[in-house]
Amino acid sequence: MKKFITLIVTINFIVACKQNTPVKIVAKKSTEISYSKPELNEKSANYLYHFAFDCIDQEYPNKLGQVLGDATYLKEPSELHPAFYGCFDWHSSVHGHWTLLNIIKELPNFKQRDIILQKLQKSITKENILKEVQFFDDNYNKNFERTYGWAWLLKVAETLKDWNTEEAKEMYENLKPLVNLVEEKYIAFLPKLKYPIRVGEHPNTAFGMSFALDYAKKYSPKLEKIIIEKATAYYMNDKGCPINWEPGGFDFLSPCLQEASLMLKVLPIEDYIVWLDAFLPNFRNNPSQYLRVAQVTDRSDGKLAHLDGLNFSRAWCLYEMGFVLKNKKMINLANKHFSYSYNKMDSGEYAGAHWLASFALYAVLKSN
Repeated sequence: MKKFITLIVTINFIVACKQNTPVKIVAKKSTEISYSKPELNEKSANYLYHFAFDCIDQEYPNKLGQVLGDATYLKEPSELHPAFYGCFDWHSSVHGHWTLLNIIKELPNFKQRDIILQKLQKSITKENILKEVQFFDDNYNKNFERTYGWAWLLKVAETLKDWNTEEAKEMYENLKPLVNLVEEKYIAFLPKLKYPIRVGEHPNTAFGMSFALDYAKKYSPKLEKIIIEKATAYYMNDKGCPINWEPGGFDFLSPCLQEASLMLKVLPIEDYIVWLDAFLPNFRNNPSQYLRVAQVTDRSDGKLAHLDGLNFSRAWCLYEMGFVLKNKKMINLANKHFSYSYNKMDSGEYAGAHWLASFALYAVLKSN
């Protein structure tokens, strides 16, 4: 029987060779799932606003992050930071304010508009901001929130300046002394920073510069000039960013994508494409090969919850790049990242609830 089977196989092989018939391998087409793009509407705004609304005046738990000069520095958070004392820490309070401002700016008929505006006007007062300035002027805390909190403060200022209402104008005038101080701090600090900081958390230089540049391009030519000069010096010659090393276990920012996002705002599009192809080779062709959605194992752990933020910040970078480059793969990958973490924010864990809505909303605004 074995001999008979061998004979049949041999005959078939010879016939195929004589007929010069090639063996065809049919590759199955890979079908990539299409993910929906997020939108800001009444439903999504109603989901997002309450995270920030509930916490901008929630004083505890609180992580102050200050330097104590002596015993007189031991005060309640609301005494030290009467404008931005809630949401666990100063920067989260600031971008909580940004979240609420942008929801009512983008949706002027939002049903919660009035109570949101009342709460914002209660915190962004002239007296409160002058006390914040006093804290930032303190010799022991002159580098407080450098540069992550600074960047978000300029985002708040950008929103207020862009929003042509009497309420926004009044809040901006109240905020202006702190905005001016943060601009001065950026202008003094960046020339001294010889090397960029390439991490996935708060000190990331590309993130702080990217957000500040959005504001500076509209309202601060001097700061814009310095940021563009430093971005070029830091990043222009970068090649082969190890994006396959990402994410780090506590990341809420992608070092590679934050840099790519910043350089998109610095370079002309033709130069940017050349730079990007050297910085992230083949990324434009197949971004999903290099990025997998970050998985969160414990949302009660503040550091592990960072990874939900990473999904949102990756999404906004991919939207920025994808729309400019007309790259549907990047946009779909952004949608995928956003989709994973969006419905998981309302887990009841304050570790993420006090800040993630800001990242989610920023991604939503970049998706359109």
